[in-house]
Amino acid sequence: MQQDTFISHLIELRRRLLRSILAVLLVFLCLLPWAKELYTLLAHPLLAVLPQGGHMIATDVVGVFLVPLKVALLTALLITLPYVLYQTWAFVTPGLYAHEKRLVLPLVTASFLLFLAGMAFAYFLVFPLVFRFMSSIAPEGVAWMTDIDKYLSFTLTMFVAFGVTFEVPIVIVLLVHMGAISVEKLREIRPYMIVGAFVAGAVFTPPDVISQLMLAVPLWLLYEAGIVAACFTGVRREAASATGHADAD
Repeated sequence: MQQDTFISHLIELRRRLLRSILAVLLVFLCLLPWAKELYTLLAHPLLAVLPQGGHMIATDVVGVFLVPLKVALLTALLITLPYVLYQTWAFVTPGLYAHEKRLVLPLVTASFLLFLAGMAFAYFLVFPLVFRFMSSIAPEGVAWMTDIDKYLSFTLTMFVAFGVTFEVPIVIVLLVHMGAISVEKLREIRPYMIVGAFVAGAVFTPPDVISQLMLAVPLWLLYEAGIVAACFTGVRREAASATGHADAD
């Protein structure tokens, strides 16, 4: 009986994975004709600050072909991420309790939206400032250009760094909800968190003060937002628990 249940879970997992992969591939094929335009859009913050006549370069023979394909595939993954998360949710939800379902779905939705917010923050605010600063300090006579593949790696690193940074409130709410840490302890370690935010800014961003500050300051503010959210969810949980006890009496 247990073996049959395990096999049925594997079949269900395979079905969910195939649906997710097919969705990504379908969107990727639809975006394929605009792969070059997608890369141009991604590179716009850099191209906008390059000196007159400045441009990007491709040092790899097949880079001009593969890099736009990578951008199209990553864009397809981002577009289909809500559907992929839904498939994941549909797979795990039968094994969750009712109170876990009420917690997980809002957290997954908020996590996706916060990650997008982190990427948007990096693209619209951080990139223009960083690239403008880099362009202004380039020595006289030096042509400041970059390889398209290296630029893609840089933007992906920054997107992940800021996307993960914006997940801090979700992490704090989960830790408090699981009882791993209290709100009072979070407030107590606030000075260490501020120092850690600036250390993270120095490690995960380019070696300039602007980008480091633009990662460290939001990380600190999101930490404070996580504390507020943890207090709010804690109050709601206590109210729900008190209501449940009153109904039982």
